[in-house]
Amino acid sequence: LSSKVLSQDKHHFAEMAVDAVMKLKGSTHLEQIQLIKKAGGTLRDSYLDPDGYLLDKKMAADGPKRMVNAKILLANTPMDQDKIKLYGTKVKTDSMAKVAEIEAAERAKMNAKVDKIIAHGCNVFINRQLVYNLPEQRLVDAGIMVIEHADFDGIAQLAHVTRGDIVSTFDTPELVTLGHALTIEEIMIGEDKLIRFGGCPNAEACSIVLRGANEHILDEAERSLHDALCVLSQTVVHTKVLPGGGACEMSMANAIEEAALSVPGKQALAMEAFARGLRGLPEIIATNGGHDAADLIAKLRVKHHAGETNWGLDMEKGDLADMYELGIMESFKVKLHVLLSAAEAAEMLLRVDNIVQCAPRQRDH
Repeated sequence: LSSKVLSQDKHHFAEMAVDAVMKLKGSTHLEQIQLIKKAGGTLRDSYLDPDGYLLDKKMAADGPKRMVNAKILLANTPMDQDKIKLYGTKVKTDSMAKVAEIEAAERAKMNAKVDKIIAHGCNVFINRQLVYNLPEQRLVDAGIMVIEHADFDGIAQLAHVTRGDIVSTFDTPELVTLGHALTIEEIMIGEDKLIRFGGCPNAEACSIVLRGANEHILDEAERSLHDALCVLSQTVVHTKVLPGGGACEMSMANAIEEAALSVPGKQALAMEAFARGLRGLPEIIATNGGHDAADLIAKLRVKHHAGETNWGLDMEKGDLADMYELGIMESFKVKLHVLLSAAEAAEMLLRVDNIVQCAPRQRDH
């Protein structure tokens, strides 16, 4: 969260990230945390909706705009006239009367499908695909709220949030589980209308609305916040933490160098090189902070040799400090995976025997 974009409001976003992850109750399914980007306002206007799921779609024009105690039927079915959907297929007739018969048959088939939908006893119908005028008007006349074109991701998340089934056929209403929500209403965020599902059975789901001046800022905010959510979700499950600020890297480097003294042969050289690589991480931190890396790393080595292994780099003051007192922690599991990935990548590069290089393209002078 200390990136260039979010650094001014990192405490605000940190609280949002912690509240969202705590709602997961130990789960690591981050798809239950929905991130919605809406241009306009400032980053400070971003907020967490703890009890609602937001869908970036619109309701039917003539239908109800608010529904209490919603019973939701989630569908993935074509709601246009059931035309022949084979590429290149044509239907030829010799009179307009037969064309009218075909259209009447299509309408009758669609009306029968609408009757089956109404028989489910729902008051909200959400379809992944488009809903054409005829079925939409029939459903609205029956007092049913219609939401169309919810997309696959949206309909899948709604099924998870509302605890409902996604159906494609409507012949067995007794086997279908309808989704539920306490309220469904249309809200305004900036200049856009969104649909809010409040009081859903899945209390773990929530939505974070990101506001910002332009798309670039919103993309950067989403990336930074997603990284924070990933780290927090793992930390909640595996609660071990390590001191940050390069403290654990310096401790590991010292331990490896000490162990290398008792290892004969070339293996000791490899261990010393690995230790130098670990010590390069706090050096990079100091360099990125705009401070004298050589001076700080030398001071940090002295501290760690004296047994002060909790001390690391304080980039705000450009000095050393106790990381536990400052509250600068890193997840043990994340740090472990970073270390293993780096070691495996280095080993893979060392296994390369030769590099096949293409001949350079001849240039015409």
